[in-house]
Amino acid sequence: MDKQAEYVLRTVEERGIRFVRLWFTDVQGFLKSVSISPAELETAFEEGMTFDGSAIDGYARIQEADMLALPDPASFQILPWRTEQQVARMFCDIVSPDGEPFDGDPRYVLRRNLQRAADLGYSFYVGPELEYFYFKDSTGKPEVLDRGGYFDLTPLDVAQEYRRTTINALEQLGIPVEYSHHEVAPSQHEIDLRYTDALTMADNVMTFRLTVKEVAIEHGIYATFMPKPLEEHDGSGFHMHLSLFEGDRNAFYEAGAENGLSKVAEGFIAGVLKHAPEFTAITNQWVNSYKRLVKGFEAPIYSFWARNNQSALVRVPTVKQGKASSTRIEYRAPDSACNPYLAFSVLLAAGLNGIENSYELPAEVSNNIFEMTTAERKAMGVGRLPSTLDQALDAMESSEFMADALGEHVFSWFLRNKRKEWERFQHHVSEFELERYLPIL
Repeated sequence: MDKQAEYVLRTVEERGIRFVRLWFTDVQGFLKSVSISPAELETAFEEGMTFDGSAIDGYARIQEADMLALPDPASFQILPWRTEQQVARMFCDIVSPDGEPFDGDPRYVLRRNLQRAADLGYSFYVGPELEYFYFKDSTGKPEVLDRGGYFDLTPLDVAQEYRRTTINALEQLGIPVEYSHHEVAPSQHEIDLRYTDALTMADNVMTFRLTVKEVAIEHGIYATFMPKPLEEHDGSGFHMHLSLFEGDRNAFYEAGAENGLSKVAEGFIAGVLKHAPEFTAITNQWVNSYKRLVKGFEAPIYSFWARNNQSALVRVPTVKQGKASSTRIEYRAPDSACNPYLAFSVLLAAGLNGIENSYELPAEVSNNIFEMTTAERKAMGVGRLPSTLDQALDAMESSEFMADALGEHVFSWFLRNKRKEWERFQHHVSEFELERYLPIL
């Protein structure tokens, strides 16, 4: 048994922890949990805990049901919102009974893509900006708690206490927070996490979403990561700041280069732009996701890059003087209801494709993309992201790149599941249709 596992066993005993929750996600990114007693922990480390994989979306078929959850001791944390009894959690890697990594485990998909980066000498880091809403409850029409706007303070931002409690809980869980503030829409908020390696960050994002919801429940309200709950206001984005490092050196930075961007960074951006339509179904996986990716709000809908253009799909943030190590790109399309393991996987795979295959970086678009004609955008090589889940699935299904990045198991299951979601949506008669058409037709 390794030292980290021994530390966990010792901590559980010394702190009197009553239950240990083993966490993992299904393919859509929903958190799954099984609780074990401290007496079972050593066995879990050595052998894994058996569960029925056929009961988890995107996992095994009934005839191949048995799966093992192997806890990752590096992810051990005590949950701060369970004060009546000490409860801890660990994320798990999923393996088959013969010990082989399970292809349907989103954490393994990310591990596999990170290994590809490591083979090229790179480590992949992510710093997310996560947006979400507070509502009075989860039923009926969303009822906002405030009428605040971007960076508003008391009395318009009545949810400061909720954010502050959330940040305290995150820091107790070992998840450092850089910023928090009220966002543009009423009752909308943003918390930015300090960048770290992609696997740790994917775990952190899953923990973040649960923490936000747990704190909201404690205050008698409801928190949601639904991409677009309010028709007339901005939706909730998941802006991802991405960088590659070679050891301690930021591989995206090159002194004296235009914009300070290295050839590695340019290739990475080019790869992301080229493959963006193919992986949008992963970064924006719900029917509702495409109500956010529309003109008139801050979410990007066209595939181009720029330095300080908020409508760009890929933005290159300005680096503070003397902070070359913070050179990064920001991918702005994802929403905060995606599966972070899969989203990080496809973004990394696309960027690595651009580097390995020397994709040419398109020209920067610094002017207003919405004032350009369709012909002008086409001449500059600027395409549009898919505008519906159906279009996104078509782009994904025809992509060999996506099949390789996700692996055949996740690729096939995801497409089947999301096709069913789209079919169900097509049957729905909306309030808009009834109000608009019933009186006149």
